[in-house]
Amino acid sequence: MQYLHLALHVVVPLAVALIAFRAHWQRAFAIMLATMLVDADHLLANPIYDPQRCSIGFHPLHHYWAIAVYTAACFYQPSRLIGLGLIIHMLLDGIDCL
Repeated sequence: MQYLHLALHVVVPLAVALIAFRAHWQRAFAIMLATMLVDADHLLANPIYDPQRCSIGFHPLHHYWAIAVYTAACFYQPSRLIGLGLIIHMLLDGIDCL
């Protein structure tokens, strides 16, 4: 199941880039893929990986205040792709919390 989760972090941004940003899908995909670096905050946790832990609300860059910032970034054109990539990431991580 963990491999499916990781694969979705690549496949979903790729699909969004191909569908919504067709003219420059490669750039859009690269930017959204780069937002996966938000998982660097997992290095602050002990243990770093816990399959039973919900990332949302636990890791600093996965808190609700951060998600609000990512959402706001979606509405500002220069940061739209970054915000969108981060929101996709949070939604996918949120699935693990169900």
